[in-house]
Amino acid sequence: MNIRFLGGAGEVGRSAILVNDELLLDYGIKPTDPPAYPLNGMRPKTLIISHGHLDHCGLAPNLMDLEPEIYCTGTTSKLSGLLARDTLKISENKGHNIPYYNEEIQEFERRARAVKYRQEFETSGYQACLYDAGHIPGSSSVHLVKGNQSLFYTGDINTIETELQKGADTDYPENDILLIESTYFGKNHTPRKELEERFIGSVRDTLDNGGKAIIPAFSIGRTQEIMLILRKHGLHAYVDGMGVDVFNLIKRSPEHVKDIHKLEKAFTSLNIVEPEQRKEIISEPSVIVTSAGMLNGGPVLYYISEMYDDPRSKIHLTGYQVEGTNGRKALESGYIEDRNKITHLKCRLELYDFSAHCGDAQLRDVVKKFCDNGTQTVIPVHGDNTGGFASWIKEELGVDSIAPANGETVYI
Repeated sequence: MNIRFLGGAGEVGRSAILVNDELLLDYGIKPTDPPAYPLNGMRPKTLIISHGHLDHCGLAPNLMDLEPEIYCTGTTSKLSGLLARDTLKISENKGHNIPYYNEEIQEFERRARAVKYRQEFETSGYQACLYDAGHIPGSSSVHLVKGNQSLFYTGDINTIETELQKGADTDYPENDILLIESTYFGKNHTPRKELEERFIGSVRDTLDNGGKAIIPAFSIGRTQEIMLILRKHGLHAYVDGMGVDVFNLIKRSPEHVKDIHKLEKAFTSLNIVEPEQRKEIISEPSVIVTSAGMLNGGPVLYYISEMYDDPRSKIHLTGYQVEGTNGRKALESGYIEDRNKITHLKCRLELYDFSAHCGDAQLRDVVKKFCDNGTQTVIPVHGDNTGGFASWIKEELGVDSIAPANGETVYI
């Protein structure tokens, strides 16, 4: 088996992994400004998408001239189409070149075949099966078998239960090769209960001081999680942006979340914001959950423009901020940039990483479980320290481990 890494090997973002020159696992865009793409030069017969986040699905419509077979869960298919249209709209507004058109998005949606968890299917000579990855609604890990070799690709995975998700299906099959994400290798998450208490305390403090609590959140997964947390603690929050569209898509596949009834109670006609309501809502102390999670677009830029100079108000970031995004600039330098206009923030800024990825301890546990079950080769991907992870696997578990670079082909 040969595995070529076109993106997401020794970095976070733009995942694209080509197996035997014929089957592509994910095809994503790194959400920087402008976006960064995977390496090109392949013609896959099959595309399997692990989940509906830009860095894993954002470039899929670009492949439509190849007429590939496409597999993913039904929720991932819908989210991928939604993201593609949003990316095209944002790129046109900013003057970026995105290598696909609306017609190719439509063709992608037509070709995508919805697969349920643990439903085996055959494609390009592989026996394939998707497992619940616990990351966002519809997210999957992928198991492939061809001849006498098998491969398991975790995609982005979370084994911890959250308000929104039950956690990954960890009844893993026997497997030869493991491709595991390593976003948080070497970093353990703050215990969820402690993180929630600090976050809620900070939001309440902002309101008590007469400020506005702006909560930028990724539209897919994070917005829904944050709304559930706020409701659990008795806080009324407005919700604005694409996270509402995502909620409406999730309702069509309720099996992909832990409790659809709780989620429906968190999204009501009383708290969903229409564009014409924004000015009124931001005029008084309020809690507003809005896109985009890295401050690179969406309604959050309007809200910030209205409260950036108010020291009583606060921006509560809720997830990892990729290098080159406005969120990273705000954290490191105290400013954001939109259409060549720089805004220096006088409001407060805090980061609460409600990550939907495994932390260090969970990543190590996943690898140990696979290796105890006979896995012979482990390849860490999608992380800034894949080399460190590979070294730990070799030294502690005595299993062959490779940390590939983007553009590298591994032969096993």
